[in-house]
Amino acid sequence: MTEIIDLILALSQDIKDLKARIELLRQSRAEVLKDTWIDNQDVLQTLHISKRTLQTLRTNDTLPYSKVKGKFYYRVADIEQLLQDNYYNHNFKCNGNK
Repeated sequence: MTEIIDLILALSQDIKDLKARIELLRQSRAEVLKDTWIDNQDVLQTLHISKRTLQTLRTNDTLPYSKVKGKFYYRVADIEQLLQDNYYNHNFKCNGNK
């Protein structure tokens, strides 16, 4: 009986180790993606906005970009920052209580 308990405990520890490794891989992948550059079309599809809206975001200096031979590129991290800076939670009150 103790052999079964020892086996279950060992399996439980192995599962915990696997979960930790998977989480580490997910985090490192997310960090790599933040440094990725995407073009106009990807931004339009990701944010579900029009070309004109994206142009306005560039013109107003709301969204940083790089322009190479007439083609615009945007960092994923900058897009995430834009979304984070404009995040609004209607359930959150000023005093921190819901």
